[in-house]
Amino acid sequence: IKANDENRRIFSQLPAARSKRLAPFHFSFNVKGGRCDKCEGAGYLEVEMVFMADVFVPCDECAGRRFKPEILEVTLAGRNIHDVLNLTVDQAIRFFPYEEKLGQSLWHLQQVGLGYLRLGQPATTLSGGEAQRVKIARELSASSKNAGKKLYLLDEPTTGLHLDDVRKLADVLDRLVEAGHTVVLIEHNLDVIKLADWVIDMGPDGGSEGGRVVAMGRPEDIAKVAASHTGRYLGPLLLGSGGRVVG
Repeated sequence: IKANDENRRIFSQLPAARSKRLAPFHFSFNVKGGRCDKCEGAGYLEVEMVFMADVFVPCDECAGRRFKPEILEVTLAGRNIHDVLNLTVDQAIRFFPYEEKLGQSLWHLQQVGLGYLRLGQPATTLSGGEAQRVKIARELSASSKNAGKKLYLLDEPTTGLHLDDVRKLADVLDRLVEAGHTVVLIEHNLDVIKLADWVIDMGPDGGSEGGRVVAMGRPEDIAKVAASHTGRYLGPLLLGSGGRVVG
């Protein structure tokens, strides 16, 4: 979502960076220039093991810090680019209180329950659910010039989320719908299902015993279908909430 683009811009404008004639790309671990040449900005080296799984060890050139020494000499409030990339999204929001553009990008990540991710965390380490939520945050932070009606297909985006983060995600999905987009979820979380405008309940069971449409309709309609396992658990949840809950 371009948060690290802003980080690089901020560091390149510091007096110490200007005196060294450093550009934003010098603060990127993805391209040559400021990154460690030995590990190519990864911070670690892969050691091939003949009869065992390969192992990864910290780079002995940069000590796992990804960048060349002259890049790490540039600091902002006592932190260099390596330190900043090790901040979580939540920590970075507090560290950059006056950077509006960066703050907005980070806020969107926080709102989809990803405040614990580190700014420099490799995309390859994200789970499927995390990757989906990063994409949602990217869409929310997109410029209005890219506006257009879109269809979002999400596969169990609540996997691994705390209940508070599930509520945040539901609020974000509501914002997408209110903006005119369509959101389709494959989901088992009843706290999300009860918020849906329309539910298609597949079943009645799993595997070869499923795959059929058991019920369709609003959540309260599903709760009235005797053959629906989802409805059986959804009914008490809706009654306990005083009826259908609208996020």
